This record gives sequence, structure tokens and C-alpha cells, in this order.
Amino acid sequence: MTTLLVIAKEPVPGRVKTRLTPPFTPQEAAELAEAALADTLQTVAAAPASRRVLVLDGAPGPWLPPAFDVLPQCAGGLDERLADAFDRCAGPALLIGMDTPQVTPELLTVDFDGCDAWFGPAQDGGFWALGLADPDPRLLRGVPMSTPETGAVQRERLLAAGLRVRDLPCLRDVDTAADAHAAAALAPRGRFADRLARCAAAGRR
Repeated sequence: MTTLLVIAKEPVPGRVKTRLTPPFTPQEAAELAEAALADTLQTVAAAPASRRVLVLDGAPGPWLPPAFDVLPQCAGGLDERLADAFDRCAGPALLIGMDTPQVTPELLTVDFDGCDAWFGPAQDGGFWALGLADPDPRLLRGVPMSTPETGAVQRERLLAAGLRVRDLPCLRDVDTAADAHAAAALAPRGRFADRLARCAAAGRR
């Protein structure tokens, strides 16, 4: 079976989801980040996996469910941190971030029979998921991150290595307030949607 990896930051005010401020305060942005992370981890816990790993920048909190291994992120840019996460896996692995609280267990149930990689593009030009049947950190190192071309460059890197790539649906990362409302609408019963509604109500007072 597949190892499921989540790469995330500890939801500390001023360090996470800074593009949500304004309209939200740094505290509210951190609360939204915590809710998104909690929803993501709950989804990963419900998906079939041989191992579940949180690759964390910071310290775990009460939002962490049981049965997760917690590993610290290495130093360096995002490409190095993603590469290092895959380098710690001995078999097939699928990595996602904490920015898509609308993700479902079905989307994370991937089969590498007949393919070598799974790629989940994001609407902002990045990617929300990357799966590798044979994790090789060299496939990620040097890919420019956080640009409108990141996803295209990463996918081309997989193809250039001769990998057979299958695509997952395109999802919307939560970076801005508009993203947050769109993601919440797709998962209205989640913690993220509930927290967003509370923050929005507080802002109208």
C-alpha cells in the first residue's frame, strides 16, 4: 500500500496563511489554517495507507489524530523539503499539503498499477498532490516553487524522467479569502467551513 505524506506548518499567527490578512486577522488566519490542517489529517486518516506521516515545520498540537508519524521538515526551500519528505519513504508515496481542506479519501486512494506517478494540479499553477511509485528526491530538487509555472515544470520533470503519469482532478488551494470560501463550499460540513463561517460572522460585528 501507499504511504500518505502531509507537509504542513504549525498554525501559528503571523506564520501561516498570511495572504488571508486582510480581511482576516493573523489569529483568524491561524485558526483557519489549523482547521484546514485538521480536516486534511482527518481525510488522510480515513484513506487506505500503509503509513501516514506528517512532515511538520513546528510542533504538533491537539489537531493531530493518532496513528501519524511526525517528522520534522529539513532546512532549505520548498523543493528541498518536498524532496526530503519523499526520500524518507521506502515505497510508493503520495504527498499533499494542508491547503486543500476539500480533499476526500477517494482522491487519495491511488493505485500505481500501470503508472509511475500521480499528479494533482492546482488552479494557481502549482500542484496539490504528487505521488511516486519509486520516490526519488531528484525529481523535485530544483523545481521552482510558488510560481504560476510550478505545476507545469514539475509534471514535465516527471515525463522527462520517463515516468507514466496519471492526473488527479485540479483543486483550488486556500491562499486568499475567495479561495477559502470556494473550498468551504465544497466541504460545508468540515471544520474549515465551520471556522470560516465563525470568522466571517465576527468580521460583520
